[in-house]
Amino acid sequence: ITAPLYWWKDFYTYEFGIAVDTRSAMSELAAKAFTLDDFSCEHLVDEGDNCWFCNLDVIIDSLNSAREMFLITKDKKYWWQMIQLLPSSYNQRRTITMNYENVFTIIKQRSGHKLDEWNEFVRILKTLPYVKGIGGYEEK
Repeated sequence: ITAPLYWWKDFYTYEFGIAVDTRSAMSELAAKAFTLDDFSCEHLVDEGDNCWFCNLDVIIDSLNSAREMFLITKDKKYWWQMIQLLPSSYNQRRTITMNYENVFTIIKQRSGHKLDEWNEFVRILKTLPYVKGIGGYEEK
């Protein structure tokens, strides 16, 4: 699953019975330059004096500046700049293993959630084999 950090924080509500395999964000953070594609930002808008999308561009530039300095100097202070500036909209890929009890709980509790990511995840869960037969859910 590739999802923003703010979604992953919410996902850990279902930690019981779920195994998660992830590369460490801390060790992988400087592996490549940051781009807009690394972030969930589809809802950012610019309205008059509020340039929220522009702010993300500034943060990405700052992250890349810190990354470059870290790669050149290996000085941990630049690594800290990346860690502490990283927005929760940063997408991270993780592999999960869970059982159907987890699936049904998530479907029940997260259907109609205000985060689009949860609604997409629920839609995907409903397409899993046996979901229709065991839980009575059908793809909508």
